[in-house]
Amino acid sequence: MEKNVSHNDGHSMVNCLIGFGLSLVLTVLAFGAVMWNLFPHDLIMPIVILLGVLQLVVQLYYFLHLGLAPEHRENTVYLILTVMLIVVIVGLSLWVMHNADVNMMPMHMSPSDAMLHQ
Repeated sequence: MEKNVSHNDGHSMVNCLIGFGLSLVLTVLAFGAVMWNLFPHDLIMPIVILLGVLQLVVQLYYFLHLGLAPEHRENTVYLILTVMLIVVIVGLSLWVMHNADVNMMPMHMSPSDAMLHQ
């Protein structure tokens, strides 16, 4: 029997290896920026953040197969909707908690003063 191996499987393996290599390089650069003082002290935090964002983009593209190509659009839409849902839920929860904190007891009033005003 002949095995049915598609060309896409080899391409997928190559993409995974490229993604792994890029992720490894970005991780070593971030580690080196902190441990080996490869950059000026004032630039370490912005560089580590930039390398982290690049790491996120590499992993989204190479491992989660997100992109603008027709075969990737469905995954990309799912990610965007998930991020929007999380932002709305977390954002509104923080807003409700903040308003509850502000409106529960005025900071200029002590608990004993609040009891007298009842």
